Amino acid sequence: MLRSQPPPPHAFASSRGLSAIILSGGGARGAYEAGVLSYLFDEMPRMGARMPSFDVVCGTSVGAINAVYLAAHAATPGAGVRRLTDLWTGLELQQVIRFGVAEALRLPKVLWGGGPDVRGVFDVGPLVELVSKEIPWRSIARAINRGHLKALAVSATEIKTGRTAVFMQTHPDLPVPTRLGPRSHVVHGLIGPQHALASAAIPLVFPPVRVGSMLYCDGGLRQNTPMAPALHLGATRLLVVGLSQDVKGSVVPEGTAPITKAPGAPFLLGKLLNAFLLDHVESDIELLERLNELLEVGTSVYGPDFIDRLSREAVGRGMRGYRQIETLVIRPSEDIGRIAADHVRRGRVSGPLITRRLLSSLESEDSEEADLASYLLFDGGFCRRLIELGRADAHARRSELAAFFEDTQEPLPEF
Repeated sequence: MLRSQPPPPHAFASSRGLSAIILSGGGARGAYEAGVLSYLFDEMPRMGARMPSFDVVCGTSVGAINAVYLAAHAATPGAGVRRLTDLWTGLELQQVIRFGVAEALRLPKVLWGGGPDVRGVFDVGPLVELVSKEIPWRSIARAINRGHLKALAVSATEIKTGRTAVFMQTHPDLPVPTRLGPRSHVVHGLIGPQHALASAAIPLVFPPVRVGSMLYCDGGLRQNTPMAPALHLGATRLLVVGLSQDVKGSVVPEGTAPITKAPGAPFLLGKLLNAFLLDHVESDIELLERLNELLEVGTSVYGPDFIDRLSREAVGRGMRGYRQIETLVIRPSEDIGRIAADHVRRGRVSGPLITRRLLSSLESEDSEEADLASYLLFDGGFCRRLIELGRADAHARRSELAAFFEDTQEPLPEF
């Protein structure tokens, strides 16, 4: 698969190359990622497995927030993910988003523009405070400098240009990619709260975030499952956590009620967000698998040195070399939109009445799904259900997870 340039030999790299954890975007659905991470770094070691080590963490949108939290606790990931799941399960709506009379009166400006200040539907002041205070930002640099982590990448979308900006913080020995593609570029430096918040700023719903002279919004618009940064950093093994149900080969469940009338705006907006923020993983993984198959066939036809010969020729032409990429994808075994609909209908949402009413209005009586609400349900009870689902899905793949990390078990050296 593509690489910017071969990294130098590192004492910290295993014989199977660098490993990366890729965390997707999806608003409150990100609690599912916390569940997967909890199983991997807390439950598996407590069952006797050795603590997995990882080299690169990449995240987009809410995945960026989970990614920076994991990066900050790379030295002690078990304790880190325990705190992360506690944060998710302890959430109340007013701790993340706020919608009151002032926000309701401001809706026309949000929808049509105007005014000197740029805002979204919700007041995200509580989220800004939560992200700024709960993540030990200085620990990221400490983890990278001491070799517990090689790189952290967070993706956001430049509003003015539409390009993807990939904010990267890397170990000095790891080459920084100079290019990621025609619509992406690297911004190298320290990663802070503003980068994670910019990555998570769903357009209209949350206000865009200014970093330097540029305004940014959700990185998931163009790069929701940020595998490309990891590949360009030299990763050859990707653990990808997606936030949409794997429907490959599935059929419509019996008894599913058909939609009998034209769906409303909440239903359509939910599906639109799914298309923007969730469905990219299908095509990305398919392309990756196709390239791996091509390299396998080439090796079987032209010999074991086929990939090396192909890479040398590509590099000689100013292109990038090729490597086979090992991927393991963990995705929800249940439809999160349906879980959200059930949670809202049962009246289990905590928080101010006006916010609960707004979320209830996003759930359609003609559908068993509440996709739009699922992005905004920063509610401890809902998040707990997603964490449990993430743990269960990871447990079902425990043998694959153990095999994936089996060659990266040795502790990383101090630098």
